[in-house]
Amino acid sequence: MRRPARILVVDDEEYIRSMIGATLERQGFDVQCASSGHQALEMLALHTFDLVLTDIVMQDGNGITLLERVQGQQPQLPVVMVSAIHDISVAIDSMRRGAYDYLLKPFEREHLLNTVRRALSHRQELQKSHSYQQNLEQVVRARTEMLRQAIEDLEHSYDVTLEALGDALDLKDSETEGHSKRVTAYTIALARAMSISPIEIKVIARGAFLHDIGKMAIPDEVLRKPGRLTPEEEAIMREHCARGYHILRKIPFLTGAAEIVLTHQEHHDGSGYPNSLQGTQIPIGSRLFAVADALDAITSDRPYRKARSFDVAREEILRCSGTQFDPKVVEVFLKIPNELWQELRNEITGQSKRFSSFDFSTLAPPATQ
Repeated sequence: MRRPARILVVDDEEYIRSMIGATLERQGFDVQCASSGHQALEMLALHTFDLVLTDIVMQDGNGITLLERVQGQQPQLPVVMVSAIHDISVAIDSMRRGAYDYLLKPFEREHLLNTVRRALSHRQELQKSHSYQQNLEQVVRARTEMLRQAIEDLEHSYDVTLEALGDALDLKDSETEGHSKRVTAYTIALARAMSISPIEIKVIARGAFLHDIGKMAIPDEVLRKPGRLTPEEEAIMREHCARGYHILRKIPFLTGAAEIVLTHQEHHDGSGYPNSLQGTQIPIGSRLFAVADALDAITSDRPYRKARSFDVAREEILRCSGTQFDPKVVEVFLKIPNELWQELRNEITGQSKRFSSFDFSTLAPPATQ
């Protein structure tokens, strides 16, 4: 059975309180009375009410103060102001401060009851709206979580696809096996050390991993030639940047990565290819990649030489700061200890032996500066 609406009547005149209370009780309402704003606040703290009727002028203060406290603590609780002051500005001020309605003394019984019923109906609508809003927020949260999970699953499937492409390239160019994964890990570490956002790091990581994807379109007799390339063959090999770009640029989630693929052989001083870009004309991902790529090239075995140490790589990268590499990136690189690079290299080697999936976002630990 639904409980009757509970109404709090606040007035410092006992006769007025009794008259209003008796009128409302005869209509089945549960009426509680308070003789002051202070007492009313104590009762509001202890009990639940559906409506407050309060006098404006009382001995311990005015009803406006009570109205403001109610609005601050229970904004869905309607307040009807009651006053003998026949001043329209007082009524307007009350409504601006959040009062639902305004009654002038003396008022007729039916006028009082109609005002009370409208106020209670207004409260019910507010409660329904609030309940609907809460349910809607729950639905939105649930749907958002489902969407987040779907996007996460989709991104994982993307990355698995990218890894398959990288593995295919490793098979075609076996001399650089594991290079794409190592250079991606190094690039991620540098990006984190430069406080690049996680979203941008994902784009950079994909570009680093796919930097040589254009070599899939390079003839084997050029790509796998054991000796030095002729000028004509060198020109063909240099096409891999643009070819990789054209392979990736039409894939929406790889648009940013395609820019890195196109510019990963550009040099800070403009001596690189294919477009001789300089400085900040080169995307930050490509500037980070350039250092990471050199680090891996120097510390990996090649047919014409054995791998050299991370200390040697440090010296070589510092020597080329301002020419091949962005000095700001080099400065960050030099602050990262060799132990971190070795740890990443060991992690990639361990992944290869376990045939585990490559993680584009979490592989590289935060780099200490």
